[in-house]
Amino acid sequence: MTYTLAPSAAQAPARDAARFLRLVLRVDSVSTAVMGVVLVAAAVPLGSATGMPVAFAVAFGIFQIGGAASLALIAGYPVIPPVLARTVVAVNAVCAVGCVVIAFADFVPLNGFGVVFLLIGALIVTVYTALQYTGLRRMTSAAA
Repeated sequence: MTYTLAPSAAQAPARDAARFLRLVLRVDSVSTAVMGVVLVAAAVPLGSATGMPVAFAVAFGIFQIGGAASLALIAGYPVIPPVLARTVVAVNAVCAVGCVVIAFADFVPLNGFGVVFLLIGALIVTVYTALQYTGLRRMTSAAA
């Protein structure tokens, strides 16, 4: 008697290898969505507190909501393509650097709290980047 593996059973090892990455992507997605909604919904009071122009806060919030949707989509793949995981790591790294640059380069007229706000954001994104890189390494090591 011969047995064949169903496609979902064949994908199980790849899915298990990506478990940590998938979890980090989902948590990042939720926190990014929450921050995006806060930036859009509270742009005026947030602008008053940080010095951030309302238009910048709204645009940044919309960008984050789109990013959150992308992260959720990638986390939902049965097998996460390594190229997408690498893209997430790269985009998050660029975003972290971008937050630091914006905080100090006077592109946006931030006050002291605004600078701290962006630096905390950069730190959070850096942590997600490191965790996603770790998850990517685990996933690709298991596949090798």
